[in-house]
Amino acid sequence: MDMQEISILQLSDSFFPTGMYTTSNGLETLFYSKKINNANELRDLIKVYVEHQIGPADCTALGNAYECADKSDLSKLLKVDQIIYAMKLVKEIRDASTRSGTQLLRCLTSFITDNELMNQYQQAIKQGQAAGVYSTVMAVASNALKIPKQKAAIMMLYTFSISIVGAALRLGMLQHFEGQRIIHELKPTILNTMINNINRPLISMWQFAPEIDIIQISHEKLDSKMFIT
Repeated sequence: MDMQEISILQLSDSFFPTGMYTTSNGLETLFYSKKINNANELRDLIKVYVEHQIGPADCTALGNAYECADKSDLSKLLKVDQIIYAMKLVKEIRDASTRSGTQLLRCLTSFITDNELMNQYQQAIKQGQAAGVYSTVMAVASNALKIPKQKAAIMMLYTFSISIVGAALRLGMLQHFEGQRIIHELKPTILNTMINNINRPLISMWQFAPEIDIIQISHEKLDSKMFIT
């Protein structure tokens, strides 16, 4: 194991303070409306998220942002950040992504002080030139820690998936063994989604899951919430 592998463990650990444990991505709405009844249905829901939202949108953004970081191209990095932010149609989701992204960046710059692009990116966010979307921040962070972009994308897709499984556990929908089975069964989906999207050009970035958008919008209207999304 080398330093890259240890950095992957650090960034993908739920101990890392990004706040993703506070999100359910609309699962809370489905739970209260009794539209998700078992572990298999939850697994299939996460597959839709990964294959039709996070993969073609955030994974593509990460791949492009990583290349920008590799070339120290701040201008194009900001463009990637702005585009992926604009593609997040639901306010709660936009806010959660930028909250996690800026928190990730804030934490990293506390112990990585010599990365010029990272510091410039953080300054651009403070000046309102970028939003700090989680996927673009993850790309910059991974590049700074010399984590290959393919592994960075797998890490992002994995942490997204376990955040939903974790939400299901806290809602009382699952037992821990069921949650681990779901994660295991999602491994091929995560790998294939990374392969299909990590090298996609920025111009072909897309997402299409209208029912999920509606679910997420409905969550914004709940009077009482356990999760911020």
